[in-house]
Amino acid sequence: MWAYQSVFYQIYPIGFCDAPHHNDGVLAHRITKIAEWAPYLHQLGVGAVLLNPVFESTMHGYDTRDLTTLDCRLGTNEDLAQVVATLHEQGIRVVLDAVFNHVGREFWAYKDVQERRWDSPYKDWFYLNFDGNSAYNDGFWYEGWEGHFDLVKLNLQNPAVADYLLEVVRTWRAEFGIDGLRLDVAYSLDRGFMHRLRELANELSYAGGSGKEFVLIGETLHGDYSQLVNDDMLHSCTNYECYKGLYSSFNSQNMFEIAHSLHRQFGGDPWCIYRGLHLLSFADNHDVTRLASILTDSSCVRPAYGVLFGMPGIPCLYYGSEWGQTGVKGAHDDWDLRPSFDAPHPNELTQHLAALTYARTKGAGARALSFGAYRNVVIQNKQLLFERAVEAAGDAPAARVLVAVNAVGEPYTFHADELRGTFRDLIAEATEEAKADKAAQLRCESAGGGASADTASAEGAAAAVSAAGDAAPVEPAPVELDGALELAPYEVRYLLAC
Repeated sequence: MWAYQSVFYQIYPIGFCDAPHHNDGVLAHRITKIAEWAPYLHQLGVGAVLLNPVFESTMHGYDTRDLTTLDCRLGTNEDLAQVVATLHEQGIRVVLDAVFNHVGREFWAYKDVQERRWDSPYKDWFYLNFDGNSAYNDGFWYEGWEGHFDLVKLNLQNPAVADYLLEVVRTWRAEFGIDGLRLDVAYSLDRGFMHRLRELANELSYAGGSGKEFVLIGETLHGDYSQLVNDDMLHSCTNYECYKGLYSSFNSQNMFEIAHSLHRQFGGDPWCIYRGLHLLSFADNHDVTRLASILTDSSCVRPAYGVLFGMPGIPCLYYGSEWGQTGVKGAHDDWDLRPSFDAPHPNELTQHLAALTYARTKGAGARALSFGAYRNVVIQNKQLLFERAVEAAGDAPAARVLVAVNAVGEPYTFHADELRGTFRDLIAEATEEAKADKAAQLRCESAGGGASADTASAEGAAAAVSAAGDAAPVEPAPVELDGALELAPYEVRYLLAC
């Protein structure tokens, strides 16, 4: 599955494209802005873009009106198809946010029930009681999602509803060429429906062939993730346990917390619960305070991402956080988390994340970082050293990567037998690759006369991502260790054993 070897990049399109917060009914081709960022995303190393709701809705995208028509605030279906095609040209797959647990009060089937009541053929699409009343005085009661009555819960046990939603997915694949779904509130979805959805995903994957598998990723918070992530339902789900452990470990200077969570989930003991699963790992998203705002020491952003990209799972960046964008979850809405940017703003942090992405997806240790077993080597309050190791398979040799993280602003020296021998510095190698890419890009621009005006901004940002210095690329020297490794303040090292 391609997703297991990718880095995802999440975009909340209504905010990203600076669309009105309330649907004004005015058609505007804003979603094409995402296509303009394609060169930048490619240079960052992104393998897939996850788009939060894009279909016609009343406000935030999760209160859907129509699952088959792009929100007019973003553009037309043709615009979305072009965005997907442009991203595909850059080798970037596209996953859409599928809101199948509930719809908005202006959803066409619910409006039919409001108008025709008992006579509506769609009354069984929802959980209704005509002996009661709603908070909106509809003259009947209905179930809303977790008490939010602007979100009308769908009856996924009704075969007609399930059939409709599965046909919607077929349409999205055929019309837009998407590569998978992010299932909103997957923990609330009927499991029989998810079984049917997985069967459809398998069908679409088989039809697409190798490299065009259709991935299903669920939004989950608590509980046993393996109940949803298995061969019969989802390929992956959000790892909120490690999301919390990640920032909390740095804020409390207690790396034992994230080390415990990672071992509990992916360690080698028989009781470790998620070995072999590829959960979607993240430091922030459209629903939570951004990493740069939640960390009490802003310098910990770099080592926090070092843990994220080194640990098991599928790393996912949230747009803007790769250059340290701030944002705090509000009491009443989340728009501060979902801003618009005229262009990318890459900086030194962005270059660092591009190096981590390269190491994770293309470097010599990529297979170990994507598929390797997890083992804690050294755990201190302020430092963590862990190992990712994968056995030989076919022509691919066995590989072992040590991830060393210093969470504070003072040097630290690790001591461990695992730190004996010759190693390749994967982050240094990735940085040198960025220099080579930059040199090649400059040669192409010189030969071709530069970029066109409508892509110059994003391509300029792409160049800034790859610019890691003015020196010519040099192959980093092997790292010889004799049981000790010194880290600078806040430093992260990825070392591949030779």
